[in-house]
Amino acid sequence: MKASFFLGAAAALLMAGPATAATNLVLNGSFEIGANGLDSWTIGGVDTQGFPPVAIFYGSGTGYPTGAFGEAVPANDAPTNSPDAVGARAAYFVSDLTVNQSLSQSVFLTAGFYQIGFSAYAPANGFNNSGDATFSGTIAGQTLASYAVSSGPVTTWRTFAGSTNILSDGFYSIDFVFNTNLNPSKDIVIDQVYIIAGNPSVPGVPEPATWAMLITGFGLVGFAARRRQKAVLA
Repeated sequence: MKASFFLGAAAALLMAGPATAATNLVLNGSFEIGANGLDSWTIGGVDTQGFPPVAIFYGSGTGYPTGAFGEAVPANDAPTNSPDAVGARAAYFVSDLTVNQSLSQSVFLTAGFYQIGFSAYAPANGFNNSGDATFSGTIAGQTLASYAVSSGPVTTWRTFAGSTNILSDGFYSIDFVFNTNLNPSKDIVIDQVYIIAGNPSVPGVPEPATWAMLITGFGLVGFAARRRQKAVLA
């Protein structure tokens, strides 16, 4: 009974998402503000096709620039440390042979730890293209969170995050960067980008203490099962 309770508590900790009461230090991290959904963001990089990043609508069956070329993208459901709620839109990156196509802001940060993160989704309609697509979150040019569409899976929201220690107060360039290497390449939908103070655990990845609890719980269950087996054979 004790072993079952212990394992149940460990499993509950594993499934529970992190509680976040932080403030998102980037503006419009869910791409809801403005006529095009990209207010507060500066678009940069090299776009050879004339397909800049746009804010598409969830569930839309329309083409670019309001939808993912007819594919209805579901709302982000991945666990995340973003303080922002999921809205009606997400950012869509689709251009081929793109070099550092980015959404950027300048943010004032005081010295201390910070986490940068984003949620990413690979649409089915570009997943089989020969070229890969990558997306990263950077602070002052330092890549802290990265995603390659080829790593899979397709049509599944996932969250990527990383942390750094800012050594001095000042304005820092915050960049969310898209790159592709062939024509055609894969596409990416992004939502709930964020920077928060502190160094919380990455969503969906158990902390070491949680793993220890799980391992101990499974060990206790195995021990109890062996005792019951010996009792039956006796």
